[in-house]
Amino acid sequence: MSASGDETARRNGRLALGGAALVLAMIGLTYAAVPFYAAFCRATGYEGTPQVAQSKAGSQGRRTLRVGFDANVAPGLAWSFEPETDAVVVRTGRTATVFFRVRNLSDKPTAANAVFNVTPEVSGAWFDKIQCFCFTEQHLGPHESAEWPVVFFLDPKLETDESMARVDSITLSYTLFAAPQPQNTVTSPPAPVRPAG
Repeated sequence: MSASGDETARRNGRLALGGAALVLAMIGLTYAAVPFYAAFCRATGYEGTPQVAQSKAGSQGRRTLRVGFDANVAPGLAWSFEPETDAVVVRTGRTATVFFRVRNLSDKPTAANAVFNVTPEVSGAWFDKIQCFCFTEQHLGPHESAEWPVVFFLDPKLETDESMARVDSITLSYTLFAAPQPQNTVTSPPAPVRPAG
C-alpha cells in the first residue's frame, strides 16, 4: 500500500472513531437529560413543579390565597385516596399542614409513588413543601389506612412576581401510581410433566 493510501486509511479510521464517540456522547446526553430536566423543574418551578424547602419561610407576606387539593389514583392501584379538606386559605409565608387519607383496598401489601404538580404552572416557583409523602415510596399492608401530612408554605416573594398578581387560587394535585414490583430472584420448580402413554 502506498504512503498516501496509509494516510487515507488512518484519516478514515480517525473519522470513524470520532463518529462513534459522537454517537456514544449523544446517547449519554439523552439519558442524562431526564435527571437534568427534573432538577431544572425542581429548581425553577417550571411546569408547576413545587419547590422543596428545608425550613419554614423567614417572613410572612400580606396576600392570602386559596389552595385547593386534588387526589387521584392511577389504574392498576387498588387504593382510595382523598384530601381531608378540599381547600385552605393561606397567607404567604405562613406554614400550613393538610392531610390526605389513603387506604389499601386489596388483600396484599402494595406500594405507591405520588406524582404531583400545582396549577397555574407559574405558581410552582413559589409553592414550597417542607414535608410530603410524595418525597418517598409509600407502603400499605392489606386493607391498611393512613393519614399522610403535607407541610407547605407560599413564598412571600410571590408578591413581587407580576405573573402572580391576578392569581388568587392554586391547586395542588397528586396522582398515586403503583410502585414497580421487585423482581423475584427465586425461581419456582418446573411444572411436572405427564408421562406419555
